[in-house]
Amino acid sequence: MEITAVESVVRGDAHFVQVRTSDGLVGVGQSACWGYPTAVHAVVEAFRPHLLGADPNRIEHHWHHLYRMGPFRGSVLTAAVSAVDIALWDLLGKRLGVPVWQLLGGRVRDRIRLHLLLPGTGAEALAAQAAAAVADGFTAVKFDPLPADYGDLSLHRLVTATEATTAAVRETVGPDVDLLVELHRKLTPLQAEAVVPALARHLPLLVEDPVQIDSISSQAAVARRALGVPMANGERLHTIWEFKELLAQGGAQYVRPDLGLAGGISHARKIAALAEAYHAAVVSHNCLGPLLTMASVHLDAAIPNFVTQEYSPLDDQLADGPARACVRRQGGWLPVPEEPGLGVTLDLTDDTPLDLTGRPLTRIPLRADGSVAYAV
Repeated sequence: MEITAVESVVRGDAHFVQVRTSDGLVGVGQSACWGYPTAVHAVVEAFRPHLLGADPNRIEHHWHHLYRMGPFRGSVLTAAVSAVDIALWDLLGKRLGVPVWQLLGGRVRDRIRLHLLLPGTGAEALAAQAAAAVADGFTAVKFDPLPADYGDLSLHRLVTATEATTAAVRETVGPDVDLLVELHRKLTPLQAEAVVPALARHLPLLVEDPVQIDSISSQAAVARRALGVPMANGERLHTIWEFKELLAQGGAQYVRPDLGLAGGISHARKIAALAEAYHAAVVSHNCLGPLLTMASVHLDAAIPNFVTQEYSPLDDQLADGPARACVRRQGGWLPVPEEPGLGVTLDLTDDTPLDLTGRPLTRIPLRADGSVAYAV
């Protein structure tokens, strides 16, 4: 039994992988470097000579071979490794007739708690969306409370507007719903030191990514100085080595690996174990549809330090799309899948481009003076 084909397919900003074997099985995977899917595709093409004819069961061996093939690192490489790794786990589960979580040591929970990504902006829209989410059964919501013109506001206006929006959501959902506050890497470290403490009285479950990800040390420093507000980082980090530096310098916090970016199931479970050693919790990142959601769910089911799984309205919209999961959302929860492998059926016969992010790369915020808002 050997790998007979490695298929890499780009559909708009979505990138999928299918790995076929000589016994007729197909494993499916997806990457999460949504800004550069064609680059990830090119890397998977470079992987093919190693994978063809290889034993698909040697998942850990293939991970290291692919990651170490060349002296280059970065999100494009780890995204390609992630897609292949997820597909190999799917294959192994299908071959043995068990769900992937069973291969990871068995489940430690019976269902997976979800937090819903709220797409709105501004206090009124976000409060309304949060109320609808709670009515639908969600016990946690995630949102960005920064005003649209955050890059040009005085510090006083920035702090008070952000706090007011967070207050509106908290007042709407009450004390029994967790708030996950996403700042999308928009602030400088000095702005973060003013904004984050202002949110403390609303007791968010976490505040995520207040500063740019260029420096792990800077992210860790903000986490250390968060003044009692739980911090979350890591959706754009790639390896256990980066997460180790973040945790060692910043202390216990919520780690946010994306299985389509941070090395797939093989590597994300190592990140979860590393976080466990720091008494840190896992809130895995995902906003790219059902396949990566299901890959994440298998990890969530098998690790002790999972808290809540990111869930996008896109998952509901694509429930009957190219990647179809064997389980459907039940209010604010997902059942633990029982189908062999990931429990995902991937149909790529329709070549219509997908738009998973709704954001052209060229469309980024500019300040009033014409400079790039993300640059500091």
